[in-house]
Amino acid sequence: MGKNKYGFFDKTLLTSFSILPTLHARQIAAITPDKHDTYVLNERYEEINFNEKYDIVLINFSTGTADSAYVIADKFRKNKITVVLSGIHPSGMPKEAKQHADSVLIGRAELSWLKLLDDYEQNNLKPFYHPIKYSRDMHLPPTNVKLTGFVITGAIEATRGCPFRCSFCPEGTLMDVNYFERPVDDVIEEIKRIPQKTIMFYDNSLTVNPEYTKKLFKKMIGLKKHFFCNGNVDVLAEDLELVKLSKKAGCVSWLIGFESVNQETVDIVGKKTNKIEYYKKAVDNIHKNKMAVVGEFIFGFDTDTPDVFDETLKVIKDLQIDVADFCVLTPFPGTPLYKQLEKQGRLLTKNWSEYTLKNIVFEPKNMTPEEVLAGVKKMYREFYSMPYTIKRLVRCIKRGVYPFFMVANRNIIAMMNSRQLFKK
Repeated sequence: MGKNKYGFFDKTLLTSFSILPTLHARQIAAITPDKHDTYVLNERYEEINFNEKYDIVLINFSTGTADSAYVIADKFRKNKITVVLSGIHPSGMPKEAKQHADSVLIGRAELSWLKLLDDYEQNNLKPFYHPIKYSRDMHLPPTNVKLTGFVITGAIEATRGCPFRCSFCPEGTLMDVNYFERPVDDVIEEIKRIPQKTIMFYDNSLTVNPEYTKKLFKKMIGLKKHFFCNGNVDVLAEDLELVKLSKKAGCVSWLIGFESVNQETVDIVGKKTNKIEYYKKAVDNIHKNKMAVVGEFIFGFDTDTPDVFDETLKVIKDLQIDVADFCVLTPFPGTPLYKQLEKQGRLLTKNWSEYTLKNIVFEPKNMTPEEVLAGVKKMYREFYSMPYTIKRLVRCIKRGVYPFFMVANRNIIAMMNSRQLFKK
C-alpha cells in the first residue's frame, strides 16, 4: 500500500533469486478453473486498486505482515468484496484471521480453494476450510502463471510438506498429515515450460526421499536449467550420488538449515536430520562438486549462552560456508514453540510486525533480549565484513559463473539487510 518504495536496483536484487509474489499465489491461480478470471498482484510493481470490482480477494501472508494484510482485507470488505485469507499466519491463528475475512483457508490450500469456489457459487461460503489430503495419483497443474514485473528466477515445487516436525518451524502450520510427491514427469514438463533459465525449488527439502530426487535430477540433465534447492545435512553428507546428480542436473547451491552448532540444541528442537559430525562432510561434498552452500543459523534457544556467537562464527568459517543467514528464534503462532512459550508466560509481545526473525519477542533463558540481538548483529558484522566477503567471493570463482553470481548477489543483499539491522 502507498507509494512503491523499491527502485529498479532494489527490485533486481530482491527478485534475482526469489519469486514474488509467493509461489502459493501462483499455485492458487493455476488451479483455479478457467471459467474464473484470475489476477496475481505484486505490490512491488503496482499499487492495490481497492475500487476494482473483484468477486473474491485472496490474501496469503506470514506473521510478520499480518497487520498489513488485515488492513488490506478490511478495506476490501468495507467495499463489500469477499475476502479470503490464507498462509502461515492464518493457519496458525484462524480465529483471529476470521475477524478480517469472510473465510479462512487453513494449511495447504489449493484443493480446499476449489471447494471454497464451489461453495461461493452456491452462496454457501464456510468460515473455515481445512486442508484436503493429496492422493498419490494426483496431477496438480503447472504453476508458471505469468507475473508482472521483472522476474529473473522461476519457481516450482516437486514435493509438498515435510515429515520432520521441528518445534520452531512455521511450515508445520501448513502441512497436511501426509508428505506428497508429485509425479516426476509432471515436474519435468513444468520445468520445461518455465521461461526463466534459473529456478528455485520451494520444497522444504529435496532430500526427504533421495530415490525420488535422484529420478528427478536424472531427468533434468540436459534441460539446461540452473536451480537452487533446500536439503538436509545427513543425506548431503552420506549420499554422494545425489550430490553429484544435482550438479549434473544444474544445481547452483544447496540451502541447509544447520540451525545450531550445538548438538544438544539440535536434538531438543527435533531436527533429527542434523548431526554435527555430518556438517563438514556435507559442505565438502557440495563444494567438491562446484556448488555453493547457504547456511541458516538461529539464535536464542534455551540451550544458547553468550558464547554461542563466537562458537558459531568459528565453525562456519572453518566450514567455508558461502552465504549465511542469522536469525533470531521466533515462536510463530501454531508452532509447538509458540505454545510452549505462551504456556510459560515468556512471550513479550503479540505485535505481529515484530515477528520477522530479527526481533526478540520472548524472554530467552540464558541471555537477555539485548544480548541476543547484539550477538546476531555481531554475526552479520563479522561474517559480512568486507575482507571476509571478498575472500569468500574469490574462493567461489572456481565453482563457476552461476554459483559465483548467486553468492555475490546474496552477499550484497545480506550486507544491505545488515545495515538496516544496525540502524535499529
